[in-house]
Amino acid sequence: MAGKALIFCAPSGSGKTSLVKGLLARNGNLAFSVSATTRSPRQQELHGRDYYFISPEDFQSKINAGDFVEWEEVYAGTRYGTLTSEIERIWSEGKDVIFDIDVQGGLNLKKYFGDKALAIFVAVPSLEVLKTRLARRGTESDESFQKRIDKAAHEAKFSNQFDRIIINDDFDRALNEAEQVYDVFAKG
Repeated sequence: MAGKALIFCAPSGSGKTSLVKGLLARNGNLAFSVSATTRSPRQQELHGRDYYFISPEDFQSKINAGDFVEWEEVYAGTRYGTLTSEIERIWSEGKDVIFDIDVQGGLNLKKYFGDKALAIFVAVPSLEVLKTRLARRGTESDESFQKRIDKAAHEAKFSNQFDRIIINDDFDRALNEAEQVYDVFAKG
């Protein structure tokens, strides 16, 4: 039986991953959709938990076979995608699927799932706050850092295409808001 899709999108450093993890910890009816990617794992990331890390050749084979609900080349040479099998697995468990995905992928999922989806854009109070958060993570080179800032400014232009915008200026407040929004959506 098909469930619902809760889609979280935001620029890197907005806190969307922390919000998704918080919702998963609070609600047993949600299950995380693990995306596939061609990028290498970061420190502490595990295959099958954080992403399905696959080669560019395997990714292309899955595209050719129609195995993705959606996929994008988010950064030059780096692809991300949502496997149909992942959604089917979660829905077969009787759970709603939650996504932590880039903005373009999220809009594609919103279109694909229609009224079964709720798309949430997580915004930061300002670009300066975002720069501080990204710098604090310490995971980016100078070039990668600037690419993420430029991408964030571009992605913010699409926020009005989402069903809800949650401003993550206070994590606990944002998490409570996200939980309330999901509760209403799940009951509807």
